[in-house]
Amino acid sequence: MKFLAVIAFFFVPALCSSAGQGPIFGLATPTRGQDTHKGAATPLKDLVEEAGRLSPQVIAAERQWDATKYAAKQAGALPDTELTVQHLSVGSPRPFAGYSNSDFAYIGLGASQDLPFPGKRGLRAKVAESESEVSFRQSAIVRQDVIERVKVAYFRLAYLQQTLSLLDQNDHSLSDIEQITESRYRVGEGTQQDVLKAQLQHTKILNEIAMHHREVGQWQAEMKSLLNRDQGSPDIVTEIPSTTVMPSVASSNSNPDLELRAAQVKKTEAALTSAQKERRPDFNVQYMWQHTGDSFRDYYIATFGIRLPNPGRVKAAVAEAEAKKQHAKAELDATQRMLEAEIQKQIVFIRTSEDQLRIYREGLIPQSQATLRASTAGYQTGKQDFETLLSAFNDVLRLQIEYQQELAEHESAIARLQRLAGGAQ
Repeated sequence: MKFLAVIAFFFVPALCSSAGQGPIFGLATPTRGQDTHKGAATPLKDLVEEAGRLSPQVIAAERQWDATKYAAKQAGALPDTELTVQHLSVGSPRPFAGYSNSDFAYIGLGASQDLPFPGKRGLRAKVAESESEVSFRQSAIVRQDVIERVKVAYFRLAYLQQTLSLLDQNDHSLSDIEQITESRYRVGEGTQQDVLKAQLQHTKILNEIAMHHREVGQWQAEMKSLLNRDQGSPDIVTEIPSTTVMPSVASSNSNPDLELRAAQVKKTEAALTSAQKERRPDFNVQYMWQHTGDSFRDYYIATFGIRLPNPGRVKAAVAEAEAKKQHAKAELDATQRMLEAEIQKQIVFIRTSEDQLRIYREGLIPQSQATLRASTAGYQTGKQDFETLLSAFNDVLRLQIEYQQELAEHESAIARLQRLAGGAQ
């Protein structure tokens, strides 16, 4: 009778609580998990903004893009001007020999300038501009990848921090149950097997807590690396997760991978046009002033040259540019089809996940709690053994942890869908 009074002290509150009115054996309801970590919770949007500004990967990609901004001006500029100094002596290798007695000896100053065929410089600048656009799209991909990784790490940390709270609460409850079974065993009303089972379950939860702490540490390291924070900085505390409504997806045209492929197609088109223009000849102009002795008149020489392109080389360059254009278009089409499939996969996963979360909230967890209350009442009256009670206890804990895991996977899928559909932050 003393044992029944003691166990009633711990279990009667659970009998009186309904499925939505609070914890059973210290188990938090799935929508109100308590975080045991110290410090104020950081909203996900703040971390996303921080990663966009400070992530080493993002900064490196943007600096690479900055470097390409100057390529167009270089590609569209005139070729370098060449200045020439000439000297011709007559009758002797000595400098200025023959100046006084020969009108062939001279010193000359000249300049030479290559002139590409009209339009070539503009096309080369356009190719360079398209290369800069490709670099910009690549930096956008890096940014979106970092943002997605931050979101996934955040949701994983949220799951781990919530389940750590659940495990910690249940560890305390099992300690009380373990004391009860030991007390009953000492007065001869219980079995040693019940004591050992309670101790085993207590040890299992301690093991789960240790494994969760290890995984939390690993995800904290990942998150701090993405945010460019020192590894010794305070750990990140997440907000209590909630179910996000699936965003509407009209198309994937703003997907950064797709935009990169489109920019590469644009680049190959510009390169093809430039290669075709190379069929046109280039020009060269030179002018030189030659001075002989004072008794002779100076020479003034103007030269105009035409550089004829090699037809075979140009033909091969055009064929190469055309092949690269077709390859870029094929990759664009392949990326489009792949993105459509990936978006559909994420939509299917999110919809089914929402159904599962609803089943957990409205069915599995309330039903397991009701089973636990019934098992508690049966154990109090001697109609249920301790193993049945422990099994019911484990079911509640397992289902609530599964709920948190499914919630984290649902939110991660939302993040991936946002990335695929255009990178909404």
